[in-house]
Formats: sequence, C-alpha cells, structure tokens
Amino acid sequence: MGRDADGGVAEVLRAGSRVLADLVLPRSCAGCARPGDVLCPACRRRLTRPRLAEPRRHPPGFPPTVAAGAYAGPVRPAVLAFKEHGRAELAGPLGTALALAVVVVLAGAAGPASAPVVLVPVPSSAAAVRQRGRDHVRELADRAVVELRAAGVPARTAPVLGRLRGRAGRTRDSAGLDAAARRANLAGRFRVLPAGHGAWAGVSAGSRLVLVDDVVTSGATLTEGARALVGVEGTPGRDTPVVAAVVAATPRRVQRPFTPPPPGAFTVRGGAGGELCPASTVGTGTRRLASG
Repeated sequence: MGRDADGGVAEVLRAGSRVLADLVLPRSCAGCARPGDVLCPACRRRLTRPRLAEPRRHPPGFPPTVAAGAYAGPVRPAVLAFKEHGRAELAGPLGTALALAVVVVLAGAAGPASAPVVLVPVPSSAAAVRQRGRDHVRELADRAVVELRAAGVPARTAPVLGRLRGRAGRTRDSAGLDAAARRANLAGRFRVLPAGHGAWAGVSAGSRLVLVDDVVTSGATLTEGARALVGVEGTPGRDTPVVAAVVAATPRRVQRPFTPPPPGAFTVRGGAGGELCPASTVGTGTRRLASG
C-alpha cells in the first residue's frame, strides 16, 4: 500500500477516533466551557487583538514582543488546558493566534518583508517536557508555520535554542516565581546551537528570527532567549534584530494610549506601548489570520 493510501487510512482512523471521542466525551470550549468547538468563536476572537507585551518591570534587553491577546478571562484556561492538561487539539487555534502575532511584530521590525521567517521556540525544561510528555511550544511554532505559509509568508521552525545542562544550567519551573526570581532563575541558562548544527539546516542568511512562546509574564524568558541569540557569531539571522511573538501576554493594570509603529520601527531591543491594530504589511493573509 502506498504512502498516499496509508495516509488516507490514517486520516480516516483519526477522524473516526475524534467522532467516537465526541460521543463518549463531548467537546467543550477550553475557554468558557460552552459545548461544541474546542475553542468557541467568542473565545477565538479574544486572540485576534494583537498588542505589544509590556511586562510591569520591563527587563533590560526585553525584545519587542507582540501577543495575539491578553492572558486573562477565558484565554487563560484555554492556554492552560493546552499546556498542562493535554488538550493537544488546541494547537490549531492557539497556533493560528501565534501566527497572527508573528505577522504583526514583523510589520514593525527592520528587514525586508520578503525575507524568510524563522520561528525559534523557547525550549521548555527537560523536567517540564517529561511531565507533559511533549514540547508544547514547539507544537505551537509548527502550527504557526503552517498558518504563515498558507498566508504567503515563507516561514519555518528552527529549534536552535537550548538549555544549558549540568548543575549550573538547572532551572526551576517559572510558575509561581516573582519577576526578580524569574530573572535569576533563567539568567545565562540558554545556549544557541552552533551554525553547523542540523537545527540550522535550511535557515538562510538574512532570515528574520522570531522567538516564540505561549505566554509572556515577567519577560525574563524572552529576554534571556534574545540575549543568547544575539550573542553568537556566524549564525543565520545574526545581523537582524530579534523580535518575539506569543499567544498571550499578562495585561498591565493601566493601558497607555498607543500609536501603531510604522514598518521598521522595532530596530532596538526595547519596547513600549499598548494595543496594536491587526493591520500588517507582512505577507498576504493577515486578515485571514485575524478572522479567527
């Protein structure tokens, strides 16, 4: 039996499994618990409101970061259901939200809009991967790449960021830590794989690197990831500013007025602002991504 036939049979089996699962355990929205979709239209719309992420204590070196929505209301349980409770089917809507955040942050970043886009997932700790049985950020990045390519953006995932091993590189899970503890926990903990490593395969010089994660809270993780990426000579994308995109960001208590930046505005690794409009000059499918 050929590959196409095998793939067809596998898809039929997967579809049958989903139908059976729905009969035994009817699906409900991970955000509001409404029966039906894994994420209902109303909750999906909450992830089509891109905004600049602004940690309350803005860490030095924090890269310009766009979130698809606020980490509040029904978005929070939806992200936690995907991350901690094994609802892998949420990779679809959450990955689409991440793709939208990537498109919007690149609209304000330096570099040609036609350059290849490389999503660099923030690596989870080995303990977290063992506990969850998967690398959830890599899943989100891969799904976002599918959406970006469908929107006309040349994108790929490159897991070129890793965590240092050994006693000096051990880190705790950041959940429950305050901003200062998060920074101390992650300081110097990331490493970038050398240019000749297979993880860089297919990544061309001049590519635009986008750090991706599920949620940004204190900004410590993205700051350390960006610091690692800009500190290695000879890697593709070395000369382009590092930006970041996440599914959701913890909202500030007070939102300041914000004017969307023109293309090329994100040329330094700082950031300020409030909510971004979903318009973008990158790719051709931004409206489709923003439609939920």
